Amino acid sequence: MGDVVGSDDAVAAAAILRCRFHHVKMPVRIGWARSPLPIPARSGTIGAADRMRRYLTHRLLSALFVLVGVSFVVFLALHLAPGDPAQVLLGPMATPSELANLRTQLGLDRPMIVQYGRWAARAAHGDLGRSIMLRRPVLPELVRRFQATLILAAGALLLAFPAGILLGVLAATRPGSSIDRLAQVVAMVGISMPAFWVGLLLIIGFSVRLGWLPGTGMYAPAGDGGARDLLAHLILPAVTLSLVPLAIVSRLTRTSMLDVIAQDYVRTARAKGASEPRVIGWHAFRNTLVALVTVLGLQVGYLLAGAVYVETVFAWPGVGFMMVNAILTRDFPLVQGGVLLIAASYVAINLATDLLYAVVDPRVRHVH
Repeated sequence: MGDVVGSDDAVAAAAILRCRFHHVKMPVRIGWARSPLPIPARSGTIGAADRMRRYLTHRLLSALFVLVGVSFVVFLALHLAPGDPAQVLLGPMATPSELANLRTQLGLDRPMIVQYGRWAARAAHGDLGRSIMLRRPVLPELVRRFQATLILAAGALLLAFPAGILLGVLAATRPGSSIDRLAQVVAMVGISMPAFWVGLLLIIGFSVRLGWLPGTGMYAPAGDGGARDLLAHLILPAVTLSLVPLAIVSRLTRTSMLDVIAQDYVRTARAKGASEPRVIGWHAFRNTLVALVTVLGLQVGYLLAGAVYVETVFAWPGVGFMMVNAILTRDFPLVQGGVLLIAASYVAINLATDLLYAVVDPRVRHVH
């Protein structure tokens, strides 16, 4: 009986020390019956929430700094470039007095820093000004054009990532095979060929020679404007835009999978008798998701910003095609608004990618 009591007192003393170490209330002891051991206070959850708030605040401030810097650099470059919006609007026969009056109306006669300050103040309240050439507000025009760019980027993303991941996994599970060599050729071709050149080849081959698919525009001039018409016009530009992300994703997936397959836990899973699809899909592929999430964020930003070339070749009515025309006509408010929209989208995508790390990799949640 003495040994039992001594052992029980030792357990109770250890519990008291553990409670004092974690700064929690000690359990109440009544006779030999004790309440269950206490649960430590949830200070870690509160601390994690505070860290997340500080992290989001820091990222938002950084994003604001990036947007201000990008908008100022573009504003400066546009105003230092040769060309006069007033001259473009009035034509070569305009008199100096007419040009001076129009510059005053547009505010182009003021110092550059004053012009930028006025534009930034209005942009902070959601007013991006009026287009010089279109003579209408910039923001509704950007929203309408950005929808077309999102459709093109989404189509390219749906082509690039599933195909790239599948090609990379097959190449990693069969190194040195014909599939592996095919994946290397696809990656080399996708990386090395310029998008505008590929687009021209596709237009010549599938639109001009064969006549299978339309080569320009988003809808047919005499079409019904339905989903089928949109899909037919989307195929060629989406394929062109997806080549570079497909090549990058396939090579990254292959490299990551080869590294993971060589790990001890994969050999252990095979030794336990797990099927090969389960070993590849459940044990190996899941550990490549962090790298894929990283490249996903980068490539979505590339698809939005790099669509300028593809939209110009295929006359796709997106933000990139609009900005090219706005630069040629010196439409400063339209270019400024387009750059600000693309930069804000890129910053938001990077922030979402960082937050997605905690979903695919639980270890990130516990990093201080």
